[in-house]
Amino acid sequence: MNSGSWVRDQKERGNPRAHAARKSTLARWGKFNLVGAIGIGVQFGGLFLLKGVLHLHYLVATAIAVELAVLHNFIWHERFTWADRVMPHAMPINSRRTGWRGPSCVSLRRLGRFHLANGAVSILGNLAAMKAMVDLGHMNYLIANAIAIALCSLVNFLLSDQWVFES
Repeated sequence: MNSGSWVRDQKERGNPRAHAARKSTLARWGKFNLVGAIGIGVQFGGLFLLKGVLHLHYLVATAIAVELAVLHNFIWHERFTWADRVMPHAMPINSRRTGWRGPSCVSLRRLGRFHLANGAVSILGNLAAMKAMVDLGHMNYLIANAIAIALCSLVNFLLSDQWVFES
């Protein structure tokens, strides 16, 4: 144990709120990864359906599958991972003809930030990490991809926690 973690542990002993916040972040990290793992399944399933069954071009199918996964992840992060920070009834967009209560303006702004943050990190981060590890480091592409996903996941969690779903 380094001295920094010992000092933090000593401070938390007298501060139950700090301990609870740390525990809450760990629980949120677990939820984030659960949603992300299911999102990977959504992306692979969408890609298989669009390319394998409907015979779309693989790049078009990939773009649509990634978007499906991003939308899936956003919905579940908003309703599960960061549900305590979301006000579902804030400024709903209503349709008088159908009675449908759509997403709030706040939710749509959050969706835009989610796309901007998680989309940019996922695409640019994965490409840069893969380039570095495979081309420059001569690493197996599957191992490099797993590392890239893990690194981007951590950055995406921090961006989502601090910016997209800020409290």
